[in-house]
Amino acid sequence: MKPDDSKFATVPVGKLGIIIHPSCESLGKKIDQYIVNWRKERDHNHKSNIIFRDYEKDTFIIPSVCPRFGTGEAKALISDSVRGVDLYILADVLNYSLEYTVCGHKNHMSPDDIYADIKRLIAAASGKPKSITVIMPFLYESRQHKRSSRESLDCAFALQELANIGVTNVITFDAHDPRVQNAIPLSGFDNIMPTYQFIKALLKSTDDLQIDNEHMMVISPDEGAMKRTMYFSTVLGVDIGMFYKRRDYSVVVDGRNPIVAHEFLGDSVKGKDVLIIDDMISSGESMLDVARELKRRGAARAFCISTFGMFTNGLGAFDKAYKDGLIYRVITTNSTYQRPDLFEREWYVSCDISKYIALLIDYMNHEASISSVLDPHDRIQNRLAEYKKYHTIYED
Repeated sequence: MKPDDSKFATVPVGKLGIIIHPSCESLGKKIDQYIVNWRKERDHNHKSNIIFRDYEKDTFIIPSVCPRFGTGEAKALISDSVRGVDLYILADVLNYSLEYTVCGHKNHMSPDDIYADIKRLIAAASGKPKSITVIMPFLYESRQHKRSSRESLDCAFALQELANIGVTNVITFDAHDPRVQNAIPLSGFDNIMPTYQFIKALLKSTDDLQIDNEHMMVISPDEGAMKRTMYFSTVLGVDIGMFYKRRDYSVVVDGRNPIVAHEFLGDSVKGKDVLIIDDMISSGESMLDVARELKRRGAARAFCISTFGMFTNGLGAFDKAYKDGLIYRVITTNSTYQRPDLFEREWYVSCDISKYIALLIDYMNHEASISSVLDPHDRIQNRLAEYKKYHTIYED
């Protein structure tokens, strides 16, 4: 999808500026290049107007660093003016590959460290930008979104903190529970679903899919994933099934009640390709348990589709599951850190969302409505029609 140039008759909110935290460097450079190319190609009569000064640039990235002292303390430094800039700060709080030194010892950066850097960058901007949007593909502390007993509400607190220090809008992907935005009712909060990008990746990775009720089914691994799964089943026109996790509430292991069994609700999956949809793969234990149950019920191929692929316990379990025929493909986005050896796996497919984020930034800089970008129904149907004709799809 390219920008609809009719949306760009409005004056930009301010000069566009993007600060990319090192945790998101690869994704950020792709986003920047898309916007650079679109604006050079865009033809309108106002480019010579002073209001559109710096509308075309070779890069919109504003140089910045977050160096650390020998004690591990840090600061942020922005190396260019941000006065009057419509500023977008991009960071991946799950990128554990970054390191820093504390008294000669190497530490991996945690989500807390990267979130602290985001606040440092906002502080370094000193209130000068026209507006500040934080793009956090994985919402910081979003797994701690509700209070079950006497425990902290970290995600809500972080959102309030960002709003209080000048952030006007937060963009995130597939929030664990989007109702957490109720913590900042007067601030912008956009929860983006990469459904179109997933379907593109699925169709490009497999050329023999039969997308109908006789040959395919969409599966929710638990009740929490039902909403996103229902959307998939609706646009694909196939049936839906759901597992629910039966837990032992008399025992607590690592802060959670252990899962006793996965119970299935739905029609027969025998002989069907199954799409297992969830927001994240952490250790992958739940996803593989669901795939195992589906294969036991006679499912054909299992496609695991998740926005965030963290693989916190390594790739060994997925390698074995692929070898044993439990899974066929695992599709996750490049919104968070992808360990290099992932790309060596035959079972892995990367779903690129850089163009999607670039579209959002370009539209928002013009204060254009993003509703057409957020609703991919028509684009999905066009892709499905293309796939049925050619058994593959081509980039738009």
